[in-house]
Amino acid sequence: MNAVRRILVILAALLAPVAATASDTLLTLHAHGMDHHYDLSALQAFDHVEFTTSTIWTEGPQTFRGVPLAALIKDAGVTEGTIIATAINDYSAEIPFEEIGPDAPILAYHRNGATMPIRDKGPLWLVYPYDQESAFRSEIIYSRSVWQLDRLAVDP
Repeated sequence: MNAVRRILVILAALLAPVAATASDTLLTLHAHGMDHHYDLSALQAFDHVEFTTSTIWTEGPQTFRGVPLAALIKDAGVTEGTIIATAINDYSAEIPFEEIGPDAPILAYHRNGATMPIRDKGPLWLVYPYDQESAFRSEIIYSRSVWQLDRLAVDP
């Protein structure tokens, strides 16, 4: 009995870091047959973009900070295809590679200086600077503004 308990303790100790790492993942990017996992600190390690804009889902101007989608997919070696952005409720939107700009959209991890809880469109929200250009105020762009984003996949 003592040996069984010891084995269970050792197994629990070995598996604990794996479980913690999996639960810290905010975003999984599937590209070229590989999964890339990002927690908040990994996303914050990228150069960030910050802008203030109004949205059709919020009251008044909001300040968003996050990593440009272009930087994230470049990090994964993506140079073409369609990006499929999926939320925790399985809502998804397709974004053609050629329509991704250097600074828009961003995967926002902060809104108005704070992280976003799941109940308030977080922890990641794919947003555009809607007030910057009329092209960002269209039904197509609004449909690509995926909140509660947790997965990206590349369709070649």
